[in-house]
Amino acid sequence: MDTNVRARAIISGRVQGVFFRMETRRAAERYGVFGWVRNRRDGAVEALFEGEKKCVESILQWCKKGPPHSKVKDIKVSWDTYSGEFTQFEIRY
Repeated sequence: MDTNVRARAIISGRVQGVFFRMETRRAAERYGVFGWVRNRRDGAVEALFEGEKKCVESILQWCKKGPPHSKVKDIKVSWDTYSGEFTQFEIRY
């Protein structure tokens, strides 16, 4: 049995205006991960992922590359206690 985890990621580089949030939501749904993604004022994208550890690790790997027109320079990940508060993955504005 896999453990449920929670991870917050700050993804920087060319990540706004390249469908990063929409593609992150698609990837999260594919991996069965819940949470949210949003643009930050500093030009980065922030995401919160919850789910099985292997699924969260998979989406974090995906975020290192992102969608085709993005250019990820850095991803900072912090781990927290799983809450189970999400029932879907949403784009926040």
